[in-house]
Amino acid sequence: MAMLHPTYNDIMEVVNKDVIDGEEPVIKSRYSVVIAAAKRARQIIDGAPELISEPDKKPLSVAVDELYQGKVDILGEGRDEK
Repeated sequence: MAMLHPTYNDIMEVVNKDVIDGEEPVIKSRYSVVIAAAKRARQIIDGAPELISEPDKKPLSVAVDELYQGKVDILGEGRDEK
């Protein structure tokens, strides 16, 4: 079985790095990471520009790398997109 890089925990740390003590983390579970990556991959498939230059990578792989590199902002539950 191949190891996924970055791991779920790696992505959660990057996304939650600016959370102040006492605040709710933006991403709390693996499920949230999967949903965020899937939504971003769908945006790429629908024509949104890729935020990193990764030729020949599939949209989901690009989305995961964008999340890990902090290129995508993830809105916590109850927050609206602007």
